[in-house]
Amino acid sequence: MAVFVLDKQGRPLMPCTEKRARLLLARGRARVRHLVPFCIRLVDRQAVSCALQPLRIKIDPGSKFTGVALVRDSECIDQATGEVHREAAVLNLFELRHRGRQISESLTARRAMRRRRRGNLRHRAPRFLNRGNKQRGWLAPSLQHRVDTSMAWVKRLRRWAPVTALSTELVRFDMQLLENPEITGVEYQRGTLAGFEVREYLLNKWSRKCAYCSAEHVALNIDHIQAKANGGSNRVSNLTLACVPCNTKKAAHDIRDFLAKDPKRLAAILMQAKRPLKDAAAVNATRWALVTALKSTGLSVETASGGRTKFNRSRLSIPKTHALDAACVGDLTSVTGWQVPTLAIKCAGRGSYQRTRLNKFGFKRGFLMRTKSVNGFRTGDLVQATVPASSKKVGAYTGRVAVRATGSFNIQMGGSAVVQGISHKHCRLLQRGVGYGYSLIPVEGVKPSSFLPYPHRTLLAKGCFAPSAV
Repeated sequence: MAVFVLDKQGRPLMPCTEKRARLLLARGRARVRHLVPFCIRLVDRQAVSCALQPLRIKIDPGSKFTGVALVRDSECIDQATGEVHREAAVLNLFELRHRGRQISESLTARRAMRRRRRGNLRHRAPRFLNRGNKQRGWLAPSLQHRVDTSMAWVKRLRRWAPVTALSTELVRFDMQLLENPEITGVEYQRGTLAGFEVREYLLNKWSRKCAYCSAEHVALNIDHIQAKANGGSNRVSNLTLACVPCNTKKAAHDIRDFLAKDPKRLAAILMQAKRPLKDAAAVNATRWALVTALKSTGLSVETASGGRTKFNRSRLSIPKTHALDAACVGDLTSVTGWQVPTLAIKCAGRGSYQRTRLNKFGFKRGFLMRTKSVNGFRTGDLVQATVPASSKKVGAYTGRVAVRATGSFNIQMGGSAVVQGISHKHCRLLQRGVGYGYSLIPVEGVKPSSFLPYPHRTLLAKGCFAPSAV
């Protein structure tokens, strides 16, 4: 993971390595500007005297997770063939976890409670003239949240790094330049990416498992629910995933005969086959809004299809993660430096406007604090608490704080570990909370302490971050 660097005036410079950042801090040439993600500010250099290289932010939008990758672009010409090779050197990987489902459920609960109060508790006429915001192009709050959160991190990365271009997934098919300009029709649409779009759709729809035995992490084939020999079609609603043994065993048998001894699985398969992919629908609803927002930044925006992303990842033998999918977005020849940890960013929100607790019937059952700040701390702040030996909670704790009106706080360490009853007198603020929680996703097969950049290694030792795959 690269360390973000700002000049004396706060303008972004090229990211540096962890070793160089540690030396700059030790020699007094830099100050810590931001802890997570780690960013330093130089005290003796300005951007006008530094050479900058082209950096690109790549985005792989999703319904629950959005992968973000900061890469350094470079091009070279093969002297033998004259082809232009595009190489992407990965600097940082991020995995953004949205809370669109929480927003949708909260709005549904609020609507139900409001209708309950208007029903038979007191007369409050419904309002019908407050629909002015639902113009053409309006998105539901749960969908708009995905666009706003992605754009928020694009703006953050632009403040910390000299970004010159953006890339994101958009279209279903890659309208590529084929070698034969005379080709037309279906052959032109297929090209090199034939089959990648449908396979990726089925992998997401069936959760990357065999539909007949739920086998995972095995080779999966595309199987026709109603065999083509019996009149089945190639429509997506007639396709599923099956491992090699199940696919061979089923052959051209009718699925009702094949699963006659397992009626529950048969009913689940038939129901899932007709059910649309909700996550894909959410992404399709927001993809144009995200592209429009990216273009408003004034940078060059590259769009590519999900089939192109999977094609690049399969060709380069890169593992499947949200962040690495983002690194493989667009037209590229190779990807280097992708064996780095991923910073998982969870959208936790900044609290609620609601100042009361409600029971299951929608009636208030208690009041919350009228202020969100207690003794200078707010819920979500990253703090470090050093409790002396005279207290029962003796020790050093680092993590996100949850404030209370009494001044006795809770500190959430890495993972699910929570330390309760820590006085505000023992807490020291490390970083203000802005509605995000952080964790580290390690590289498979590498010990966490051997690759974490400064100061995440120290925070991991204190229990602030728990390396875990989200």
